[in-house]
Amino acid sequence: MKNKALQILVIWIAASPVVALAQAPKDGVYISDEDVKAVLKHSLDTKRTNPDNTLRVVDMGKYQLGVAVIHRGAMGGGGGNAGGGAAAASPVLACGEQRPGATGLTGIFHDDTAESYVVISGSATLIMGGTVVNGRRSAPDAEVTTILNGPSCSGTMVGYTSREIKTGDIIIIPEGMPHGFSAIPDHVTYLSIRPDLKKVLQHGYVNPALSK
Repeated sequence: MKNKALQILVIWIAASPVVALAQAPKDGVYISDEDVKAVLKHSLDTKRTNPDNTLRVVDMGKYQLGVAVIHRGAMGGGGGNAGGGAAAASPVLACGEQRPGATGLTGIFHDDTAESYVVISGSATLIMGGTVVNGRRSAPDAEVTTILNGPSCSGTMVGYTSREIKTGDIIIIPEGMPHGFSAIPDHVTYLSIRPDLKKVLQHGYVNPALSK
């Protein structure tokens, strides 16, 4: 009986690395310029109100990686545009600081995912940092929670800094940092790379424009 148990233990230990390796990607993942354009076209054709479009959520073994493309049209100064797109809010869960009567630009932060923006077209004024006040938590079944960025909080931003961004710029936004836009002269289109260390995003998601 003891020898049998030892044999089982040896087999389990030997198999464990194989199981771990099987969860990691076996090949590189290639996303072409044509893929990006197809997703942007699909977003336009289907009249999506959310400009944020995840292309894929890639299983990296110990974590996932979301890759998205976002296209935002013109907006004047003084407007508000949450960096993560429209986050359907939970009707009961408040987030951020509570400051009754606070007004201003709106933004969003994500609990578990950082973002790296790569601007591929256009320009904008990006606002980052500070605090979200009178925020609303994204609903558990909202797209921003399940596919785009994971659990998020959107609301009025205070104490932020502004920076002009343009084609070719790269911006890194840590998890938990409020961000949004205050002005877009014509348009801004950017890629967003989103490491998902806690695997909160939909496993293996592929944009409908790429799954045909």
